[in-house]
Amino acid sequence: MRINFIRAFRVWQRHWTVHTKLYKSSFALNFAEPVLYLVAFGMGLGVYVTEINGMPYIRFIAPGIIASSSVFAAVYECSYGTYVRMEFQRTFDAILATPVGINDLVAGELLWGATKSVIYGASITLVVVLFGLVDSFAVILVIPVIFLGGIIFAELSLIFAALVPGIDSFSYFFTLFMTPLFLFSGIFFPLDVLPHMVGKIASFTPLYHLVTACRGLAAGALAGILLNVFWLAAMALLLAPFPFRLMRKRVIH
Repeated sequence: MRINFIRAFRVWQRHWTVHTKLYKSSFALNFAEPVLYLVAFGMGLGVYVTEINGMPYIRFIAPGIIASSSVFAAVYECSYGTYVRMEFQRTFDAILATPVGINDLVAGELLWGATKSVIYGASITLVVVLFGLVDSFAVILVIPVIFLGGIIFAELSLIFAALVPGIDSFSYFFTLFMTPLFLFSGIFFPLDVLPHMVGKIASFTPLYHLVTACRGLAAGALAGILLNVFWLAAMALLLAPFPFRLMRKRVIH
C-alpha cells in the first residue's frame, strides 16, 4: 500500500481551505452540544450526584465530554462529509483526475478527520480548563491522544462510508454503533456499576480507552493511561488497511 504523503497533504489542505470558509456555522453546532452536556449533566445532575470515584460529578464527566466531542467531529466528517464528497459533490472524481491516487485521497481523508477531532477536542479542553475542572497541566497531552482517537473513528467511519448503499443508511451507524459507545464508554458513570459482562464488552471499545486516557491526563495520572494509549495505537494500526481497501473498491469501479 503506497501513499504519497505530499499528495495526501494536498487533500488535507483542500479540506482545510473549505473549512476556513465554513467554520463559523460548523464550529457553532459542534461546539454547542458538548458544552450543553457539560452544563446540563455537570451542573444540573451534578447537584444530585455529588461524587463519583472521589471527585465531583462535573469533574468526572468533563474529560469524557472532551473525548466524545472530538470523536463525533471525526465521525461526522468521515461519514456524511466523505459520502457527500464522494457521491453528490463528485469531489473525489475531481481529485482523482489529478496525480493524487486513491490511497493518497483516503490518507488525506483520515488525516482531516483526525484534525477535526483535535480542533473540537482542543476547544472543549479550553472550556474545561476555564471552568477549573482539571487538576494538572498534563491535560495538554490530550491533544495527541485525541488525534489518535480521531484516526480510529475516521477509519471506522470511512469503512462504513465505503459499504453503505445510500446516505440514509448512516442512521444505522449512529443509532446502533455510535450511540451505544457514547452511553457505555464511562463518560457519565463508571463501568463497574454495569452487569459484569456488559462492563467487560464496553471496556474493549475505543471510546472507553479514549475517555479513560483523557480522564487520567486531566488528573495528572500519566502512568495510569499507558495501557489505554497502547490499546488505541494498536487499534489504529489494526483498522488501517480496511478504509484503503474498501474505498478503492467503492470508488475505482
